[in-house]
This record gives sequence, structure tokens and C-alpha cells, in this order.
Amino acid sequence: MWKYHCLNPISQVGLQNFSSDYERTEQIEDADAVLVRSAAMHEMELPKNLKAVARAGAGVNNIPLEKCAQQGIVVFNTPGANANAVKEIVLAGMLLASRDIVGGIEWVKQEKENEDVAKLAEKQKKKFAGCEISGKKLGIIGLGAIGVLVANAAVHLGMEVYGYDPYISVEAAWNLSRNIRHIQNVETIYKECDYITVHVPLLESTKKMIDAEAISMMKDGAVILNFARDLLVDENALVQALRAGKIRKYVTDFANPTVAGEENVLVTPHLGASTEEAEDNCAEMAVRELRDYMENGNIKNSVNYPACDMGVCQAAGRIAINHRNTVNMISQFTRVLGDAGRNISDMTNKSKGDYAYTMMDLETPADDEIVKALERIDGVCKVRVIKK
Repeated sequence: MWKYHCLNPISQVGLQNFSSDYERTEQIEDADAVLVRSAAMHEMELPKNLKAVARAGAGVNNIPLEKCAQQGIVVFNTPGANANAVKEIVLAGMLLASRDIVGGIEWVKQEKENEDVAKLAEKQKKKFAGCEISGKKLGIIGLGAIGVLVANAAVHLGMEVYGYDPYISVEAAWNLSRNIRHIQNVETIYKECDYITVHVPLLESTKKMIDAEAISMMKDGAVILNFARDLLVDENALVQALRAGKIRKYVTDFANPTVAGEENVLVTPHLGASTEEAEDNCAEMAVRELRDYMENGNIKNSVNYPACDMGVCQAAGRIAINHRNTVNMISQFTRVLGDAGRNISDMTNKSKGDYAYTMMDLETPADDEIVKALERIDGVCKVRVIKK
């Protein structure tokens, strides 16, 4: 029996995919696994028994990844599960930035007591006129799950789409419309595009990538959309560009004092993935990832440990080891098992940065003494017997 704890409300559509071997607990201290959305975990005391954290969403800034890795806790996210929801709000953002729909709606509200509002509207509507997005150039920085969907949809809306991603995956490339212009230098997007939307993770290398220098290269009257992370944009520089008329509109999903209420800024309250469908999809994927890890030891979509898959164990036993990515680890593992008279029928070892993961199928199950011997090896973070 495994126990799981939810730090945030998690869709029941996902939770119902746990089998009878799982029990929900309200005490994180008792949990083998944790599901989380936006709850801040950096200051939390992580229980020794905790084996996995699944983020029902893509961003993991609220999770202490290194601390988890050190304790052998695998952190999962759910890339692509909310991609369609974000795609739709990006398209909505482009339309709202192109035509002053919000301003027009607010004007009508103000005139609700005016009996001649219909006649007056015909005179006032030119104040809210805008442009069409068909025929305009859209630059997409980052062609992951969301970027690809935005690109393909924009093509169908008649836009000329430029895509930039030096690390595009094979899967993303296969799904990308052949009408997309794959750009080798991001500066081409800055210089050529009427609309620019960013869809990259927040890393040290991407923090404030849309800065004063990038903005200076952009066409006068360009529109910038940010539904990824607020710190990807130097918003102080952006506000100056808006006030100077260099940038026409900034559409962002991240409210803060710098942009809230600023003229020509459209701010939504982090609505990108806030749809029933996206929350259901994220929860279902998170539960699948947790179950495969807990029951089979397999890792998919982890952000702090490598992907590793040996399927369902057909041998008598399986053992999994989270450890540092240092030399001589495998030989130490096999020595412990050999000394205990255990024969390894299959094995895999994968690494990711400073950490690695090893799974071994055994012809005879491992016992507590073997686990203790493996745990004593310097660099081992956690040992789990998957099947015994």
C-alpha cells in the first residue's frame, strides 16, 4: 500500500486513476508520493519516506529540485498536458492586442443608461478599431508542445509564422507544419515579426532574454506576448518601450506591480492553463507517472533524474537506486549483489547531470540486508525494492 498527499486541489479525474493499492493521506509526513500544482515547497521539510513529487503542470519553480535529488526524490512534471489551453489563450491574446475589444466592451458598460447607446456606438466604434492578424508575421521563440500548437494554429489563421528553437525535439519537428519558417537566429524574429510570443523554460540563460537590446531590434509597433514566465521579459525596459511607442501592446499572464494598470498592457491573472480540461489532463498524466515509478521503477518526464524504462518486471525481483553520477558506482552495486549471492538478469543505468539512476532485475529478490549494504555506499541517495 502506497500513500499519496495533495498539496493543492488536484482534479478527481486524475486521482480516480489510482488503484486500490494507493491511499490518500492528509499528512505529508506519511506520504510516499506528493502531487502539487502551485504550492511553494522550498521551505518544506521533506519526509524521509517521500519517493516522488509530481507537478500537475509544466513549471517546477516552486519545487526544490536539487534538495529532492539529494534525497533520492524524483520530481515529475506534465509537459504538453496543458498545451492546448495555453495555445488558445495565446491566440486570444493576439486578437485582444490587435483590436481593442476590451476597450469597446468597457465603453458599452459605461453607457448602459444611455438610451441612444446604439446610435452613439456607431460614432464611437472607430476609437476601438484595430487590425487583422491574417497576413501578419508571428515569431515564436521556443517550439515545444505549446509553441508547436501555436505555430500550426497561426498558419491556419493566415499568419506568416517564424519559429526559433535550437533544441527542437524530433517529436516537435514532426508535428510542426511545413509552412513554418525555422529561423536559425532569434534576432531575425526580433527584426521581422509583428507579433512575438515566447515559450521557453525559465533558466539562467533565458532570464530577461527579452531585454532592452532585444526590444531595440523590434519593428515599431510590435506586440509581445508572454504566457510562459514573467522573468523571461525585462518588464522595466518593456514599460519604457511602451511609453515611448516602440512597442504597441504587451500581453502577459503574470500580474505584478510593474505591469498592472500600465497603459497598453493586457494582463490576465495566470489563466494560461486554467481550464477544466487542462487540469484533468495534467492530473491524469501526473498519476500515470507516479504509478509507473512506484510500481515499476520507471521514470518518464522527470526534471531532476534521467528517463529510464525497463517495462514491467518479469524477473523474480527488481531493485532501483537513485545515486550521484560518479565513477565506480555500478561496480560497487554489483559487488554487493554478488557477495549476497544474487544474479542480475537485466540492468540499466542512466544519468542526468550530477545524478543517475540504476535499475536491476534479479533472479532472486533482494532482502533488507542487501538494501542496507547498498545504502551505505557513498553517493547513494535512495534504494527501493520494486519487486520482491
